Amino acid sequence: MRTYQIVTDTNSDLPQSYVKEHGLVEVPQYYSIGEEIYEGSAGPSPAEFYRMMRGGSMPKSQAVNPAVVEKTFREILEARKDILYISFSSALSGSCDIVRMVAKQLVEEEYPNAAIEVVDSLCVSLGEGLLVNKALTMQAQGKALAEVRDWLVENAAHVCVKFTVDDLFHLQRGGRVSKATAVVGSVLNLKPVLKLTPEGKLEAAGTVRGRKKSLTALVDYMAEKMPGYEALNDMVAIVHGDCLEDAQFVAKQVTERFGIENIMIGDVNPSIGVHSGPGALGLLFFGKER
Repeated sequence: MRTYQIVTDTNSDLPQSYVKEHGLVEVPQYYSIGEEIYEGSAGPSPAEFYRMMRGGSMPKSQAVNPAVVEKTFREILEARKDILYISFSSALSGSCDIVRMVAKQLVEEEYPNAAIEVVDSLCVSLGEGLLVNKALTMQAQGKALAEVRDWLVENAAHVCVKFTVDDLFHLQRGGRVSKATAVVGSVLNLKPVLKLTPEGKLEAAGTVRGRKKSLTALVDYMAEKMPGYEALNDMVAIVHGDCLEDAQFVAKQVTERFGIENIMIGDVNPSIGVHSGPGALGLLFFGKER
């Protein structure tokens, strides 16, 4: 049986310490600020990036570079390894389709004996990262590529994602809410709550008055969705856009209410943060289908 390399993109938001420890290969996502284009984590730190956004910068996200995908895959294939690629939701980015196109071309034209499996995570940020973590665990247990792929496809929509943002104007600039909604919401201190659909799309899930109530609403969602899936939640995740104290508040609630202590807290990377803005916070875990 050929060995295989697990690959993902930097939108999985996994810490670099985790990436190195597990021998994970990442393909960079891109974003731009003005005329400058940045690759993966090579640009400003998350804190600096969100400071720039608070100051009025309007960054834009970009898809993966097919030439970089091809180079990354070719290096793995030349080492006589197959590839399991776990992608950012295809409903929110064209990156998954780009990777599939590159994979198909390489196998058909140059590496007919190789396998490149591309799995659409239908997810974002550390929700995608949770699937990568499960894939790495199964690989370490000796599971074959096809078995891991099938498990990911079957369980992708069971990664539940709910998040809130602190500033409606970032959603308004991205076309997620109207300007009138943003103005009224800000005056009334309304905090929008959003979730991912089974198809990996973003969907409004109401508003809550006040920041603390919006954070608690994320944990309430976990209480609703997690029963029956406790065994899969050996690790849950919280991501934030430069609001670590709020992330720690949510983590404390998760531990107190569910007894879960293995909680990965990470930054929302800039290529996602361009849409969610500073103050965004998400809770990600396995549960009933979204």
